Amino acid sequence: MMYIGVDCGTQSTKVVVVDVERGAILAEASRPHSLIEGDHGRREQDPGEWVAALRGALADALRRAEVDPLAVRAIGVSGQQHGMVALDGNDEPVYPAKLWCDTETAAHNAALVERLGGEAGCLDKLGLVLQTGYTASKLAWLRDCEPAAYRRIESLLLPHDYLNFWLTGERVTEAGDASGTGYFDTRARGWREDVFTAIAPELDPQRVLPRIIEASEPAGTLRPALARELGLSSQVLVSSGGGDNMLGAIGTGNITPGLVTMSLGTSGTVCAYSPAPVIADSAMVANFCSSTGGWLPLICTMNVTSATTRVRELFGLDLATFGEHIASAPVGAEGVTVLPFFNGERVPMLPEATASFLGLSGANVTQANLCRAVMEGATFGLRYGLDLFGSLTEGASQIRLIGGGAKSPVWRQMVADVTATPVICPEVTDAAALGAALQAAWCHQHAHGVTLEALCARLVHLDAGSLADPEPNAVAAYREVYARYHRALAERHGLAP
Repeated sequence: MMYIGVDCGTQSTKVVVVDVERGAILAEASRPHSLIEGDHGRREQDPGEWVAALRGALADALRRAEVDPLAVRAIGVSGQQHGMVALDGNDEPVYPAKLWCDTETAAHNAALVERLGGEAGCLDKLGLVLQTGYTASKLAWLRDCEPAAYRRIESLLLPHDYLNFWLTGERVTEAGDASGTGYFDTRARGWREDVFTAIAPELDPQRVLPRIIEASEPAGTLRPALARELGLSSQVLVSSGGGDNMLGAIGTGNITPGLVTMSLGTSGTVCAYSPAPVIADSAMVANFCSSTGGWLPLICTMNVTSATTRVRELFGLDLATFGEHIASAPVGAEGVTVLPFFNGERVPMLPEATASFLGLSGANVTQANLCRAVMEGATFGLRYGLDLFGSLTEGASQIRLIGGGAKSPVWRQMVADVTATPVICPEVTDAAALGAALQAAWCHQHAHGVTLEALCARLVHLDAGSLADPEPNAVAAYREVYARYHRALAERHGLAP
């Protein structure tokens, strides 16, 4: 029995083929997407590219797996959170999908927070505070700035919902991904229709919003015509799926209390499982639901590999040479500090910020120092977010690191030294696609008593060779360098050190 996991991210769609009985990943493949970038933080994509990438990556993965496609039993889909896919009566997008990293709607978000009664009002109604990037401000922006497109809306979906719809013809969602819309009560696990109406008074939430299902429920089965086209059985289940952070947590085994998952992807995240809703001391910690039936308190930073890639490509370096440059520079990059807010920033909450390179002198402007400083700046943003969890993550014995950046030994060591916590990677660092496959297997088998915990134990393996223990001298040095980062935030953006 084979299971397919799909992860539709900002840069590409990845597909894995998993044999649960053997505890093995048989094959994987990916296809890229293009990004529409514009002034004022605009970040959009054509949903048609996701479909084309899924078709291609699925065909590639099945061919590489060398298995009978009719042995596939279920598919799970992970998608980039918060994106808005607004469809018309013909199920065509009325406008390109605005993405999680789009900050063009910052003013609309601020206005919505005020309309809902500030942070206290948001917490009361939603269990979290609206942030730029959530779907709510995108819908408000579309209403104001593209009224003709807005008037054509017949349904509103998130990216993973849209792919599930393409696969099954069903408009459904689940609590994990829905948590990031900004019109979903994360404690009661249901739509806040009054909040939705305050954002989009002309739209009927019961008509345009997808039906909410449990994480263990199927979204549906493959459309028969699509199943024939893909060479799969029409009985293939499509699981509820979820947001990439939620499925990434499953792919690292972070489904019980006591673990921390950190992602070094285009964006960065830190999350920790909770069996109950959490209201943290900071509004930047989002009380999201998990895609397993629990909760997944989470922070997100918007500039991680997206920031390091900009500097690496500026110097024309390949990944290996980039890593060598960083390893050759000392902790603190000889005084160079980078606030890598190329896309604005969510944590710290600076949606309209731009990047800053500080402390430059004739003596320290080297490729090695600039490369190390941008990686340190991205890592400090995640440490800033981790600190906001307070007691939620105190005493964590290990950070499980995923995402493309986790493949870098120098970055793993940097995270361990900056957080003073041992770091280890799962064998599969692109964990969202694996998590999607695991959830698909759970959806298919849970009626027979198979638990998600058992499935994770079978498929989630840690890579002992990736273990990075904090180095005492580097930990001590980073205390001052991290304090310098805080001083830079205070001087450039008025944030208290």
